[in-house]
Amino acid sequence: MYIGCLTSLGFVKLNLHNFATKKTMFQLLHELCQIHAPSGNEVAMKDFLINYINTHSRHWQSQPTVIHGEEFQDTFILVFGKPRTAIFAHVDSIGFMVRYGNQLIPIGGPEAKTGYALKGSDSKGSITCTIDAADEDCLAYVAERPIDRGTELTFACNFREDENYVQSCYLDNRLGVYNALKVAETLQDGVIVFSCWEEHGGGSVSVAAKYIYEKYAVRQALISDITWVTEGVTHGNGAAISIRDRSIPRRSFVNKIINLVAQTDIPYQLEVEAYGGSDGKELQSSPYPFDWCFIGAPEANVHSPDEKVHKADIESMTKIYEMLMMKL
Repeated sequence: MYIGCLTSLGFVKLNLHNFATKKTMFQLLHELCQIHAPSGNEVAMKDFLINYINTHSRHWQSQPTVIHGEEFQDTFILVFGKPRTAIFAHVDSIGFMVRYGNQLIPIGGPEAKTGYALKGSDSKGSITCTIDAADEDCLAYVAERPIDRGTELTFACNFREDENYVQSCYLDNRLGVYNALKVAETLQDGVIVFSCWEEHGGGSVSVAAKYIYEKYAVRQALISDITWVTEGVTHGNGAAISIRDRSIPRRSFVNKIINLVAQTDIPYQLEVEAYGGSDGKELQSSPYPFDWCFIGAPEANVHSPDEKVHKADIESMTKIYEMLMMKL
């Protein structure tokens, strides 16, 4: 395990004024969406994030202790001050893996349509190809050459931005990671866990939960992830506070969060779903008494190359997290 404490060299206050119209604020999100990090191969994202934190945290209000090592595999943890609450943000994405011949197997639950562009690399170099979904029983790729079996392929990134929306592959969950990094800029006391494997069954959260519970007595968590636009949760009306999905968090904790947000002027929506899951499921299944709540901006075109989120909902999400990390 490696524990590094970064030195304070200055302070830049996070300013969310006119957040929705500042395109430069989403350059980081654009970079995150291009990184190849399907479930099980998150190392490139870990390396990018640790380098980003080492470079930029000197401008944060307080400097975190960065905890990573083989004991945590590709998951890592930031600890600020005297933490009471943790933010969990998964860094992996859905994708595809080459089977035999030109067959593809999904990683997680990606939307697969004929013509979707994929990218990756194997022993012969970089790869660009497309999906052939004509046979419902057998996904395939179309490429100029055979691709090594076991190669992971992810959606080619086409990042778009207008006055109101950002649109790209992998806003789920690069936007949750982006949110955590923005909150980190002003965070005084708290933990941020960058977790792995969420899109394909999980597996890393319990390790991090054990560490932060036993070492810091942290047992409440916010899940920084992206949810769905539905008939009850819509674009532009604030981040969704999830009362339940497939899992049901402890209601008293969720009610506490709703009451705190309701006392502000931050827009929010309440979500009630029967399906879907997050890092919260692993926390609830762990042997540690974690309270947790999923709070995230809603997106359209889930798990496709064209995921779409309203900028006002991103602003709402970050403001809610900043407030809760101070008051919980």
